[in-house]
Amino acid sequence: MVWQTNVTLSQKLWHWTAANRVRFIYASSAATYGDGSAGFHDDWTRAALARLKPLNLYGWSKHCFDLWVALQIESGAPAPPAWAGLKFFNVYGPNEYHKGKMISVVKVKHDELAAGGPVLLFKSDQPDLADGQQRRDFIYIDDVVASLRFLLKVPSISGIFNIGTGQSRSYADLAHAVCQANCVPTRIKFIDMPASLKGQYQSFTEAPITRLRQAGFNHSFLSLEAGIDRYIGGFLKKQDPYR
Repeated sequence: MVWQTNVTLSQKLWHWTAANRVRFIYASSAATYGDGSAGFHDDWTRAALARLKPLNLYGWSKHCFDLWVALQIESGAPAPPAWAGLKFFNVYGPNEYHKGKMISVVKVKHDELAAGGPVLLFKSDQPDLADGQQRRDFIYIDDVVASLRFLLKVPSISGIFNIGTGQSRSYADLAHAVCQANCVPTRIKFIDMPASLKGQYQSFTEAPITRLRQAGFNHSFLSLEAGIDRYIGGFLKKQDPYR
């Protein structure tokens, strides 16, 4: 199912847009970068992509399609008139309530506090990394939308682009911000990482956005604190979280 959704279907859409001369924009993922040992640069040549080693099935499926796209372009195969693959980092914000287990960590931590408990964070599974210091590039949905609107306005742009803020923040920072937005003292409890995540957990992500900036995107991103405050205060604490 993962392969059919993230690779086979995407290939069919690529072929359709190529045949009908329609621009193609698709979602890749920061999961394609794996443990980050090969960096997080959105270089989409096949040689650069081949160095990436995703840590889970989802990441591999997105990576395989990125590689396939690079092969189409480098081989001169039929392609859409313009295309963009977007490597989304940790997106959070309103109207994500349908996502089940894939919902953002901000929403999960808010719910833990709302239930009267502490914010639960995984203990570090790396000896040189303190608990709570795992870092991710968290990006608020409004900033993602701004990135997409920019790309839509410049239809000549093609390539794979990182969609993140360019600044990683720790899970401890996130926990503090969630507590502050809920007007409660910081309450954090560290728990063991589930066995199913060990070896598949990204302890660091950060999105270089040089290519997006060079294309002309000059948007200023919300800080983690500002984004969390907007999400929790403006939506999650309201009677209707969709407004």
